[in-house]
Amino acid sequence: MTEANITASLLVPTYKEHQIEAGRLLFTRPVTFMLGVAKLEQLPAEDKVEICFAGRSNVGKSSLINALCSRKDMARTSNTPGRTQQLNFFDLDGAFNLVDLPGYGFAQAPKDVVRSWQGLIRHYLRGRVKLRRVFVLIDSRHGFKGADLEMMKMLDETAVSYQVVLTKADKLKKGQMEKRIAEVVAALKKHPAALNQIFATSSEKNTGISELRAEIASLL
Repeated sequence: MTEANITASLLVPTYKEHQIEAGRLLFTRPVTFMLGVAKLEQLPAEDKVEICFAGRSNVGKSSLINALCSRKDMARTSNTPGRTQQLNFFDLDGAFNLVDLPGYGFAQAPKDVVRSWQGLIRHYLRGRVKLRRVFVLIDSRHGFKGADLEMMKMLDETAVSYQVVLTKADKLKKGQMEKRIAEVVAALKKHPAALNQIFATSSEKNTGISELRAEIASLL
């Protein structure tokens, strides 16, 4: 098998029609903002499955969440890194809680605030029994940065299963994207909690959104 074929096989496989439909129907259900959590004692009761999204500041996390839920402003988008400063919980009609983690990396926030976020995130990841999957968003134009590797190390240490989602896939040409995918897949081999199948998405072009919805539906 050629390197290109190996790379292709490690992408999330094509979903069957009924799986795509299940994902579509899931995300047509009402989504409501529950609360923003800045302290451990504010965490809601674990009464349903939780699906979590993490990523560097300005990676396109809010745009991806909005695209998944077919909303324009459910998760706030901004060109200012570090806009999300809490763990934001959204209830998808009782089916599961979608959790939006604070953007990490070059967030424009005081160091003590960033340390506080990191402590809160670590405790959240370590203690949530209902946390089914963390999707780690990586800007396809840049690949892994130091902050991404730090987050992945934290996920490995807390033994939380996670899956990489490449964002802004429309910004790369086909050959560039194949190269980026190969780099990501190779790097994931060093991370025991990482799943080796990844998504390539574009919130602008709606690329990979149906497949990501189908994957989330399968986790429930």
